[in-house]
Amino acid sequence: MTAQMHLILGAERSGKSRHAERLAREIQQRRGAQVVYLATAWRGDAEMSERIERHRRERPPAWQTIEPPLRADALAAAVREHARPGACVLIDCLTLWITQMLCPPPGCTEQDAQVASDALLEALRQADAPVLLVSNEIGWGVTPLGRETRGVVDALGRLHQRVAAQAERVTLMVAGLPMAVKPASGSQS
Repeated sequence: MTAQMHLILGAERSGKSRHAERLAREIQQRRGAQVVYLATAWRGDAEMSERIERHRRERPPAWQTIEPPLRADALAAAVREHARPGACVLIDCLTLWITQMLCPPPGCTEQDAQVASDALLEALRQADAPVLLVSNEIGWGVTPLGRETRGVVDALGRLHQRVAAQAERVTLMVAGLPMAVKPASGSQS
């Protein structure tokens, strides 16, 4: 288990990204770390492009933003390249990453989520810097009707379980409030 991995889960607009960014700023201030932001969103339409640009503007200008291409090995390769001493890597978000692999945008081909997840987990095991991972907890609702949507929910749920098993810390965000899941609140570290 890497002692530097923190999975931050929650629903849409639960404060996941804001919490992860606050943690990254704290690591940057405490350790002098260079924050590398691995953004997984695909610029598919005007609204998403504006959302991406707004998020970029809100981040500190000293942070390096990288948008890995939509290939099964690209996120793992970015983690291997950037999770080195003197850095802090923030991945936002695993939900979009898995969704875009299994339900690719126009002009892209479907990727093997299992191969991509295996590669990412191996890269995380080898990380030599703190890694903050943001993802949506989407499996708590009604079972989706479409095969593709169920596939995304299943793949993301399996990925969350594997990342959480490897992570030192897991936080669930609820209404902007962080709730410690691992280690559990009140447990001894």
